[in-house]
Amino acid sequence: MTNETASLAELTRTVAALSAEVMILRAEAEIRRVQARYMFLCDTPCPEAGVDDDAERIRRIVDLYTEDAVWEGVGAYYDGQFGRSTGKDAIRRHFEGFWGRKRDPALILNVHYLTTEHITVEGDEALGHWVHIQPWIFSDGSSLLRSSRLWNRFRKVDGQWKIARTRTENVYVAPLAPGWAESVGATSVLMRREDAR
Repeated sequence: MTNETASLAELTRTVAALSAEVMILRAEAEIRRVQARYMFLCDTPCPEAGVDDDAERIRRIVDLYTEDAVWEGVGAYYDGQFGRSTGKDAIRRHFEGFWGRKRDPALILNVHYLTTEHITVEGDEALGHWVHIQPWIFSDGSSLLRSSRLWNRFRKVDGQWKIARTRTENVYVAPLAPGWAESVGATSVLMRREDAR
């Protein structure tokens, strides 16, 4: 093998390795965006432009999932509270059970914060781990802080990363003192239609 041939072979290996690394980094970024979008759509009040009712919010959430996806709560606390929903129709019904009915007291604030991210990509499938924490404030003044571990699967479908499984396990639920938040917005104006571009 000549020096020129050896150099070309080395260059080919380097380009292939860099290309594979770029594909993994792109996949991680897309998965991160899908997970963050899911959490964003689950916030209350919903900050997404053009979401004027719960049905539209639910439709956008369900669009993030594969056809055969699973949404499940696991562990001693979440088994009974959330159960398991398999397929988009069941996942839609799960969310309709949460937003599709009047609650008393009404939920006026719920914001999701994601942390301790770890994403592993293997071809067109991936596993993502996060811990999330979310404060909840209700119309009667009661509040709580909830934290969960997420062990989610993702799959590339027609060139797009989708959620194949949401698996959530309770870490803790802690009551908060009434009035701990001094100001709570009733709606989000951050992403009004004219500002969303």
